[in-house]
Amino acid sequence: MTQILDYILQRRSIRKFTDAEVNRETILQILQAGMAAPSATNRQPWEFVVLTERKPLERLRRVLVLGRYHAPAVIVVCGNMRRALPGPARDFWVQDCSAATQNILLAATGLGLGAVWIGIHPIGMLKKGVSLAVGLPKHLIPLAAVYIGHPAETKPPRTQFDPRKVHWEQVGTISPADTEPE
Repeated sequence: MTQILDYILQRRSIRKFTDAEVNRETILQILQAGMAAPSATNRQPWEFVVLTERKPLERLRRVLVLGRYHAPAVIVVCGNMRRALPGPARDFWVQDCSAATQNILLAATGLGLGAVWIGIHPIGMLKKGVSLAVGLPKHLIPLAAVYIGHPAETKPPRTQFDPRKVHWEQVGTISPADTEPE
């Protein structure tokens, strides 16, 4: 299997971390991977808030009920609404920032680190709490927090492939009316 597929299968949610810090150069490599994600019409509507100091990390943990892990670094992935597409395509920022988040998770795995994705958007209470905790202006919406560190637990690689969830060409039956030209 190619190296990237190995990393995809090795990527697991790690929730226990050692106290060893993640150096700035490694975080920058991870962010570079995040920013290599695809985005609708290349808008790149992402912004990232990196937390590595104790007090900001504690503020974030207080507001993330399901994210009270003790990692030495957290990347808060945000959508910049000033860069989002206009009109009905505006919410593509969620897909764009989700792709960046997945790249961050894979980069962390490839660099021998552990990470876990904590969802924030679309829960209003979480968005407000995280925005206050990290000082976000109104045009930045927090999508997720990615806790990153040296893993204090190991999990075996796995696939969750389920052939019952794969459909070739169509799902179910198509009526003759659906195939006739109008």
